[in-house]
Order: sequence, then C-alpha cells, then structure tokens
Amino acid sequence: MSTALTLTLGRRPDGTALLTAVGEIDMTNTDALSAALDAVHGPVVLDLTGVEYLDSAGLNVLFARADRVELVATPLLAPVLTISGLAGLTTVHGL
Repeated sequence: MSTALTLTLGRRPDGTALLTAVGEIDMTNTDALSAALDAVHGPVVLDLTGVEYLDSAGLNVLFARADRVELVATPLLAPVLTISGLAGLTTVHGL
C-alpha cells in the first residue's frame, strides 16, 4: 500500500509559489500533482523533501514543467533526478 500524497500550496518569503509534497508520487496521484502545479501561474518551487517515492509517471509531470519548476529534494531522490536527466533541465537544491 502506498503512502497518500499531500500537496500544500504556499509562498516563500520572496513571494514565489511553494508547493510542498509529502508522501509518494506515483501513477495513482499524478493528476493531483499536475493540477496543483498548473494552478500556479509562473515559477513554482516544488519541495520534495517529504517525498519517499517518485516513479516515472511523477517524473513525466515534472519534465513537462521543467521550464518553470525549481525542485528541493533530499539525497534519497538524487539518483532518480540525476539519472532521468531532470536535474540537468531545472534547478535542484539539496543534491
């Protein structure tokens, strides 16, 4: 059984949109992730520090928005973001 995904939208002190994800991102919840990212106009920082699992469906959502998404991730996700090539397309903090 997977851990439910929780998405919380807020703002950083500089005014940039901040979407915090907690749980697992997989094919069962990428529609929710897509909708949350698309609800933000302009750049958005996606905090993945609370994400325990990210599958290829989740990566596809991020690839499609790499031009306006900045990621914050833990070393747990570093191999996935690096090997997939996503780390080369967008800014990733915490690797």
